Parts: sequence; structure tokens; C-alpha cells
Amino acid sequence: MPEETTTRAEIVAAADNLFYRQGYAHTSFADIAAVVEISRGNFYHHFKSKDEILDAVIEARLAKTARMLERWERAAEGPAESIRSFINILVANRGDIKRYGCPVGTLTAELAKLDHPSQPDAGRLFGLFRAWLAKHFAALGRKADADALALHLLARSQGVASLANAFHDEAFIRREVRLMEEWLEQEIS
Repeated sequence: MPEETTTRAEIVAAADNLFYRQGYAHTSFADIAAVVEISRGNFYHHFKSKDEILDAVIEARLAKTARMLERWERAAEGPAESIRSFINILVANRGDIKRYGCPVGTLTAELAKLDHPSQPDAGRLFGLFRAWLAKHFAALGRKADADALALHLLARSQGVASLANAFHDEAFIRREVRLMEEWLEQEIS
């Protein structure tokens, strides 16, 4: 990979991590440049503004999420197991969720508060999950209410992530994941 492409990817990865852990508004060019260990001049060669970096971060998250959803689908024995992969991401990422919340939820909420023009783009991340979940609910015979079920599960997972972040409670995450799995079984039985 050419050095310029590598540096750009490192900037995006560092910004993604900092936006998640510190928030978009509290992350500066200097913060990102320090993590990547490049000069401000070299930094500006790749990105002219923080908004350009944000756009690149959102696109990287969209691509990463799409790859994750494809992996879950390939690894699953059917649509119910695919949906369980979504539910169990709360347990898999519980440490970060307890500390920082959901990376999608926190970014979209922060950008909405800032009335940032990229907020709808960040919201496309939820759109990926929504469409993917609805597709799997439809495959389970719930075509008429697949989108409503997808939104319900998204809302519930966001609520769990928000409360886990507020209370730093791993037992809560595990309990709610079990309840979501039980709910899924009831909905597809």
C-alpha cells in the first residue's frame, strides 16, 4: 500500500477512535496528528478540515459495518442466528459500551446536538442495521412487520447501550441480551 494511502488510513482510524472516545467536538486536528505522529503540514496534505475527516470516518464505519454484517450472515446457520449476532454485539463490546456508549449512537446524537450537516450520513449506519435486520426478520416469515421488528430491536439495543454507559453495569448488559434473545425466540416461534 502506498505510504500516502497508509497515512490517510491511519488518520481516519485515529480520528474514528478519538471521535468515539472523546467525541467529535472535543477532538482537534492536533489530537489526531499526535496519535498518528505526523506534522500538521503533512496532516493538511491529506485533510483540509475536520469535517473532511468526519466524512471519511463515516464512510469507513459504513464499510466496516457492511463487512461485519456480511461476516455474520456467512457464519450463521440461518436468519435467526444472524439476528443473534447483532444482539450479542452488546456483550462482545461491553467494555467499550460501558465506558463510551454505542459508537453509532454516540456519534449520531452528538452530531444532532451540533446540528451538523453530516448527521444524516452518520444515521446511515443505523440504516444499514435496520435494513439488514428487516431482511432477516422477513426471511423468518415476518415480512409484514419486518421493519417494525428491526426498529424495535435497534431501539432496545440502543437503550441497553445508553443505560450500560450510564450505570457501567455489565450484569445489566448480559441480562438484557438474554431477554432480547428470549424476545427473538417468541417472535419467530
